[in-house]
Amino acid sequence: MALRLLQHRGTDNLRSVILADGDDAWFIPGVTSVRELALEAIANGQSIAETVAAKGKGNAADIAAEFEAGTLLSPIDHADPAHLLLTGTGLTHLGSAEGRNKMHQAAASAETQTDSMRMFLEGLEGGKPAPGTEGQQPEWFYKGDGSQLIASNTPLAMPAFAKDGGEEPELAGVYIIAEDGTPYRIGLALANEFSDHVTERHNYLWLAHSKLRQASIGPELLIGDLPPHVEGTSRLVRNGETIWEKPFLSGEDNMSHSIANLEHHHFKYDLFRRAGDVHVHFFGTATLSFADGVQTQEGDVFEISAAPFTLPVRNALTRAAAAPATVKAL
Repeated sequence: MALRLLQHRGTDNLRSVILADGDDAWFIPGVTSVRELALEAIANGQSIAETVAAKGKGNAADIAAEFEAGTLLSPIDHADPAHLLLTGTGLTHLGSAEGRNKMHQAAASAETQTDSMRMFLEGLEGGKPAPGTEGQQPEWFYKGDGSQLIASNTPLAMPAFAKDGGEEPELAGVYIIAEDGTPYRIGLALANEFSDHVTERHNYLWLAHSKLRQASIGPELLIGDLPPHVEGTSRLVRNGETIWEKPFLSGEDNMSHSIANLEHHHFKYDLFRRAGDVHVHFFGTATLSFADGVQTQEGDVFEISAAPFTLPVRNALTRAAAAPATVKAL
């Protein structure tokens, strides 16, 4: 069965961790965070599943009811948000170049491949290298630190200056760095990477600006083997009615890069192997409402669901208040 870890904060403000196994779920005795659990597993030389099994079972949990009650947190966090990094890769999925290419091809002649298409084709050719060899590096971007990670069932806020706030349904890997600098993958989460596609479309060199946004991951952290095929649904709800809905695919069977290749090209940098840090790395998507001409509005609700996850990533779109960014001379 699919084992998932969830973080819970009760009405008494006390934290706990839930283990879900198929349709059953229970609180893990004596554990207050997934990060704590992962570090214990590393120290004991165990898998996280083995560490959880040794803890035994606490009270039963109804994760669907807890989700609706708003007591489930993001399934990973850090006491110091500066030590949680949000990053990602794009043009990693079969078909992912189509929407991106549409955004940028107006700036190129009919005979010229866009940079997006060239990068996609390079990944298609070299993104799944043989074990022990280095593959083509993907597009990479930075989104922010842990302050930008928003729990499912809470609003996603685009900045006051944003031109757009659009969903990106995908999977995200969750990692922790051991004391010796070794990255460990704790698990996999369902995610809404959330970007400003209007800003990106204006000029591809503004991609970095378009990605400096909040992101949300679902409440369940899938542990164990990575599923090779994930099929889900992304929908946009406005005033209680679904105005756009489309299936999306992920997992290595539907990707031009292997997960191992994406992980290698992220963690090859020394600064991303700092002991104790947590990383949430978004693996990319091929499905966007923006590519179908949808313009989101404040109040719209994004809902992304996919098995083996049982709970969705659900967030309403809001716009943050303008904040002055005036620099003063000392």
